[in-house]
Amino acid sequence: MLSKKHSGFTLIEIFISLAIGLVLFAGVMSIFVGLRTTTAETSSYGAVQENGRFAISMLSNDLMMQNFWGDYPGTLDATNLMAASPGAPVGECTGGGSNNGSFPSAVGHFRTLWGMTATQASHMGCITDAKVNSDIIQLKRVTAFPLPSVPPALPVAPAGNYYFTSNLTTAAFFLGGGATPNIENSNTWQYRHHVYYVREESVGTETVPVLMRRQLTTTMTGAPVIDGIEVIRFMYGVDSDDDGVVNAFISADNVSDLFWNNGNSTNILAVKIYVLARDVHPDRKYENKNTYQLGDLALTFNDNYRRLLFSSTVTLFNARVDEWPP
Repeated sequence: MLSKKHSGFTLIEIFISLAIGLVLFAGVMSIFVGLRTTTAETSSYGAVQENGRFAISMLSNDLMMQNFWGDYPGTLDATNLMAASPGAPVGECTGGGSNNGSFPSAVGHFRTLWGMTATQASHMGCITDAKVNSDIIQLKRVTAFPLPSVPPALPVAPAGNYYFTSNLTTAAFFLGGGATPNIENSNTWQYRHHVYYVREESVGTETVPVLMRRQLTTTMTGAPVIDGIEVIRFMYGVDSDDDGVVNAFISADNVSDLFWNNGNSTNILAVKIYVLARDVHPDRKYENKNTYQLGDLALTFNDNYRRLLFSSTVTLFNARVDEWPP
């Protein structure tokens, strides 16, 4: 009679198989964890980069349009207006020096560009939550394109905003929804008065820095525009000898009244923008001990947030206008 021979794995073979399996499993888990970490880092830097670039683009575009007054050339002040400026709007932001509100007054030259470094939370009569050591910048201009009109009819300026109408010699500010000032051969633009600064907001257990913009409609209102913007810094390119060339870039607190006043022969011809963007959430596995140079300001950290520094230099095309004799 034939007998069947039963065979199987020995105990040693089983242990060897388990050991090999554990090694393979550990390798797969290591790859998985590495990929997950890399994906999280890439996503984090991607968000920081997107926010930083967006902030640079927004500030650059607004600065390039600063002091643009449509058809009206030269320096704008109250003596060039055909009618008195509107009264101060509710919540008006008033910068340093004379004639630095929303509309030109009869004292001095109208400041269409002004900045400072926040030393406390409250500034300009309209800001109560500024981040200390980050800059505040104020810009005034009109939009790029005038309101549509069909001559000889005047353009219709809808309610809800202030407007600016002008020709080559005179101009007027007015509130929309009523009659447009009748200026011969004029166009009408929507008026822009913007103030940018950084504040910090509490989101759960985290503190998130936010780029804020206050803007004039019928009142001066504020809203967050970009999360994760930790510091903004501006260096102003000044022409101190009136030769049309920038002699130095200086911080806002070192810019004298002479340079802020656009009507003087010396001007601010360019602005360097620095934006320090930070991740919204910390990564406990990441340690940031880097130093970031924002113009003349160096910032060093010791925390778990990823950051990227962005910079750009903007030429102020409307800083000075050459006027040729007729």
